[in-house]
Amino acid sequence: MNATRFVPVVATLILLTFTLTGCFSNRNTRHQQASSVVQFLYPDKTQPFVEPTIPTLRLPLRVGVAFVPPNASSNYGRNQESFSEAQKTDLMRRIAASFKTLPFVQTIEILPATYLRSGGGFDNLDQLRQLLGVDVVALISYDQAQNSSDTAWSLAYWTIVGAYVVPAQKNDTHTLMEAVVYDIPSRSLLFRAPGVSAIKGNATLVRSAAELRADSARGLTEAATDLTLQLQHELDAFKVRVKETPETVHIEHKPGYSGAGNSGVWFGAFLGVLIAGRLLLSLPGLILRPSGQSKRDGHAVSL
Repeated sequence: MNATRFVPVVATLILLTFTLTGCFSNRNTRHQQASSVVQFLYPDKTQPFVEPTIPTLRLPLRVGVAFVPPNASSNYGRNQESFSEAQKTDLMRRIAASFKTLPFVQTIEILPATYLRSGGGFDNLDQLRQLLGVDVVALISYDQAQNSSDTAWSLAYWTIVGAYVVPAQKNDTHTLMEAVVYDIPSRSLLFRAPGVSAIKGNATLVRSAAELRADSARGLTEAATDLTLQLQHELDAFKVRVKETPETVHIEHKPGYSGAGNSGVWFGAFLGVLIAGRLLLSLPGLILRPSGQSKRDGHAVSL
């Protein structure tokens, strides 16, 4: 080969090598989006920990449901979080529906994202209590981490066709979602419920980013569904705990409130007495008569 032709060919191969190296050197990626209840409630680590007291629940309760603001330091790998406000609102409505099953809950307020500020802490919750009259708040947080890494088949990426057809990227998506329920005045944690999701898959290099976005949305949906199921179990367990260990939670009634379910209990007892009376009257051979009266001429004197 002519030397004048050989030099441009070598230069082209070197340039192509560096180009391919630049394209394929960053295939191992990590994305994360998260919000933290701890960072929201205790933003200043130098301040002393707030010691909770025994909660006093004044029935009926007004409950607030809100998402904790995302952590700017914990979100990286993407320009914006993939958990949309519409998805958050849908989850808060499902959580509100779970609280509506409790007879001692009066109202459930879905709190907009603008009502909570990053690192607002209990002072922010006190403001919500004064503004909206909520006694208890359910704070929702989430943490989703995504990893994309090469497999042994990633050598196929050195060909253009391989980057399009060989699913050599291993994608893992882990999502944790949690709802913690606090009594605002006492700073006491009443109960918590987690929701989890784990998604594994493979994708081509060209489709990896799109597959990760799809897995992110699916992971958030699965974790939210699991969270609502676990929350219902925790609500049932909380009702039992309040009855069995009254020393852990004090119960008071607001003026005009006689207690959840009392009218239903009295109505059921009254209905049971009526049914029992009808059964007694219908039994054969059973005759009611006033005291002091007796049978006369083989006939009974009834009421």
